[in-house]
Amino acid sequence: MKEASLPYQHDRRRSVSPNWSHWYLSILKMAVGLLLILLIALLWLLRQNEIDEQRSTLIADVLWLEQSVRFQLEGQLEQLRQLALDLNRTDDQNALFALRAGHILEHSPELQKLLWLDASARPVRGIPTPILPRSGEDMSGDVHLKRAIELVRLGNPVYSEAYRTPEQAQFEIYVPIFDGGEYRGTLLGVYSLDGLLKQQVPWWFAEKYQVRVLDNSGDSLASKSKIDAASTTLSYPVSFDPPGYGMVLQVTAYRGADNLAQTLIAALIIILAAAVFWSLWAVRGLIQRRLFAEQALRSEYAFRKAMEDSLTVGMRARDLNGRVTYVNPAFLEMVGFDADELIGREPPMPYWAPEEMERTLLLHQSVLEGKPPLEGFEIRLMRKDGSRFDALVYEAPLIEVDGTQTGWMASIIDVTARKHAEELAQQQQEKLQVTSRLVTMGEMASTLAHELNQPLAAITSYNAGCLNKLESGDFTTAQLKEALGKLAVQAQRAGLIIRRVHDFVRKSEPKRAPCDLAEVVDDSIGFIEGAAKARGVRIVREIQGMRPELMADQVMLEQVLLNLMRNGIEAMRHTPAELRRLTIKLSQLDNHQMEIRVIDHGPGIPPEVEEKLFTPLFSTKAEGMGMGLNICRSIIEFHHGRLWVEANPEGGSIFVITLPIGLQ
Repeated sequence: MKEASLPYQHDRRRSVSPNWSHWYLSILKMAVGLLLILLIALLWLLRQNEIDEQRSTLIADVLWLEQSVRFQLEGQLEQLRQLALDLNRTDDQNALFALRAGHILEHSPELQKLLWLDASARPVRGIPTPILPRSGEDMSGDVHLKRAIELVRLGNPVYSEAYRTPEQAQFEIYVPIFDGGEYRGTLLGVYSLDGLLKQQVPWWFAEKYQVRVLDNSGDSLASKSKIDAASTTLSYPVSFDPPGYGMVLQVTAYRGADNLAQTLIAALIIILAAAVFWSLWAVRGLIQRRLFAEQALRSEYAFRKAMEDSLTVGMRARDLNGRVTYVNPAFLEMVGFDADELIGREPPMPYWAPEEMERTLLLHQSVLEGKPPLEGFEIRLMRKDGSRFDALVYEAPLIEVDGTQTGWMASIIDVTARKHAEELAQQQQEKLQVTSRLVTMGEMASTLAHELNQPLAAITSYNAGCLNKLESGDFTTAQLKEALGKLAVQAQRAGLIIRRVHDFVRKSEPKRAPCDLAEVVDDSIGFIEGAAKARGVRIVREIQGMRPELMADQVMLEQVLLNLMRNGIEAMRHTPAELRRLTIKLSQLDNHQMEIRVIDHGPGIPPEVEEKLFTPLFSTKAEGMGMGLNICRSIIEFHHGRLWVEANPEGGSIFVITLPIGLQ
């Protein structure tokens, strides 16, 4: 009767309410809305005025910066013109060029290089190097240089288009050298756009603006800024001429801090107006909320019940004494009991495994004392049919509306399948590591055969020599002793090679033991040195400072180094013979870590490949399995270290390994 009477009472109150109250509330709402609109319009006008002032200041600053850069370029152009004239007025041209060019570079950091080219565009002198910026030592194949030389022969200086290098974006200036009207050569200057902005954009300018140089397609060539200016659209572009070619000098203003007092007052007014507006709506909505409250409670209960019944996670509630007060269908299906068999039960529970009874009671008591593990705990439970399963349990307190705790709610997940999958994955990982070692040894089989052949041939030779001495009777004990000693050395060498192979390919569990990384490096180099020599690669070993012992699996670390060195050797197959150098560098870092660097001089790794380099089943080799580097990273992470790749500044790649010192 009570539920049925609520709608009726609500309708009656609405029917007896005076009509004027509806109009009164409507007028108040309109007044508050109009006030909000006027305030927003006022703030918008103030903001627009501030933006206009900021834009005027921006344009003035941009024009000043453009003029400053132009004056700097024109001043340096005049210096180069004067140097071109003076080169024809002195006999010691080399000394004059070295002196004046060095002075210009010293006072113009944005100039990266100055070259003196003869009439055939060959470098005569250059500071710091006489190498052409884009084509090496001559102009063969450099279309840009040829076109610039053709234009500069007409008698005027020429700027080149901007272009990118691996380090930066730059452009060039060509100044002709004439002697009596006859073309004698060219002065070539190479400008760095980053260096130009660094020198010409003062600190106060960079504090206010972001300065960028864009090419004709809108891509950024160089920039200077203190913070990110992407949050504002207030910018002004101006043509960057010279050098021209569609380049634009774009300056973008940082978003400035708004007027705090103005913003605070406007915010308070808006908040007060919103509060009045809300209070008017609150009076109207109070009755509606009363009408909907009961229906909402019924809907909420039905929704919560449906949600709990659809969960695959088991839910179990207990009171403060440990008595079960609620279980959801997922938990009942998990343990195989009915709700009537569990509701109201006190410990011990029928789903507790007898062999885990003592540990289960301790965990149960810990939860009731308010000390449940935050990360949850794993426990073995028993189904009604007697079968066992592994469960992951998370406990959380049940809190009433008034803040009092009435019990504990547990989320229970069956992790039996997951644990089985983890064990299979671990076994598969170990098999992959063994397979990787066997593949490595298979690829090195011919080299190892050659390595063993040398000591065995020496043993045969020394043995034949001893037999000949014995048959001839013309020998001394010292001679035989010396020959037998050499024979023993070669036998030990062959045995060492066989022992290394046996230790490397044997299947064993990871075993940490005191390990000297220098020995790991030496053993790995000993394995692969023959293969490196066969491909014309010289291995350089660099070991710096002290070498504290680590707790590590030596064979697994050798597997990582062999894989990385083999990849480096293969990467240098097209490298010129004089540059085929593989460097293994071992050093100690300040943060209690050891670092190993494997440095090659191959073609390097493109950025798009570098992102996927350690991904399983990804390989850059046609016959590769794509597991080598993934296994290497897994081994290093097993030792709590890191493995990554860097670009070699001299060309090629650097694989970096860091391992912690003193970790047991």
